[in-house]
Amino acid sequence: MAEIPTDLDWIRAAPEGEEGPGPWIEIAFGPGDLVYLRETSDPENVVTTTQKKWDAFVLGVQAGEFDHFAELPDE
Repeated sequence: MAEIPTDLDWIRAAPEGEEGPGPWIEIAFGPGDLVYLRETSDPENVVTTTQKKWDAFVLGVQAGEFDHFAELPDE
């Protein structure tokens, strides 16, 4: 397993105005075009991906490609 840099600047992905322990997802952008993800309830368990794959994932979320994984409110 690759070494996780200790000086990452973690960004919490929580709804605006939400506080408390979560659990929330945190994201950090590291050297070598790597992106790190972790959950606040288990910060030692870190998933690493590339910037290119992260960008593709974010675009897929924005396009609704993963909506079937979530229970969305009826409109």
